[in-house]
Amino acid sequence: MPARGVIFDIKRFAVHDGPGVRTTLFLKGCPLRCRWCHNPEGMDAGPELAYYAQKCRHCGECVAGCPHGAHRLLDGRHVFERAKCRACGQCVAACLGRALRRFGREVSVDEARQIVLEDRDFYRDGGGVTVSGGEPLLQAEFCAELLAALRRDGVGCAVDTSGAVAWESFEAVLPYTDLFLYDVKHVDDALHRHWVGASCARPRDNLLALSRRDVPIEVRVPLVPGFNLDERSLQAIGQFLSGLRNIVGVRLLAYHPAYSKYEAIGRSDLMAAVEPPPAEQVAAATGVMRSCGLRVV
Repeated sequence: MPARGVIFDIKRFAVHDGPGVRTTLFLKGCPLRCRWCHNPEGMDAGPELAYYAQKCRHCGECVAGCPHGAHRLLDGRHVFERAKCRACGQCVAACLGRALRRFGREVSVDEARQIVLEDRDFYRDGGGVTVSGGEPLLQAEFCAELLAALRRDGVGCAVDTSGAVAWESFEAVLPYTDLFLYDVKHVDDALHRHWVGASCARPRDNLLALSRRDVPIEVRVPLVPGFNLDERSLQAIGQFLSGLRNIVGVRLLAYHPAYSKYEAIGRSDLMAAVEPPPAEQVAAATGVMRSCGLRVV
């Protein structure tokens, strides 16, 4: 039976998810719990409902539309009881103010393929599709079937991964992948466990193995205040990367807040009080990486 996947977003005309103009499919589910995650709606594997209170018209249409009683009006104001929500999505269609959004829908390989091919005319100059997340390789069978089909269509294929999956998941997509976008958050295991919720051993070992394969890798390092912006951390990351093959570039991604997303899906934002790093710190991080002989893109 053909694999099916669960996606939570589609970004068209993306220009930072690999070369050229790309269509990025965001797949649901992630084994990590990064404190700074800017796509928290992609963490859980199943569907979930987001409620954007600032858009709500308090019209009550969702009350009638919800079969589980998760919505009600109290003194003319909308109240969302998340514990009762089953993320069925029936209320989304009823909402007049677009204050409700369901993250996570199941698609077949052919449905996803057709979504990507809608933008095919824009994939000149090396563009194509990028599967991201969440962690797309938690759905490795779906990714492999989709990328294989798109390869046959002549579409360039990239995988954006945290590396925190079994090596077999990489082996499933390797024959159909032109570029890996690979997150490296830290090489200190204790810090990685504290900030990311898991050891850095698996991502590190998978990157070592991947670097021995004949496929380009763009490493992505999130620059997170209090976690890895100090020179010692950056030097350790840079020195580790400098010993690897097939690293075509390092992209430094400055932390930015996502508090509105956390609020919408009912999660606590552990970084709400943290400001993005200033330009001088990003420039200093760039200098450290270049001093390790790495190409910063």
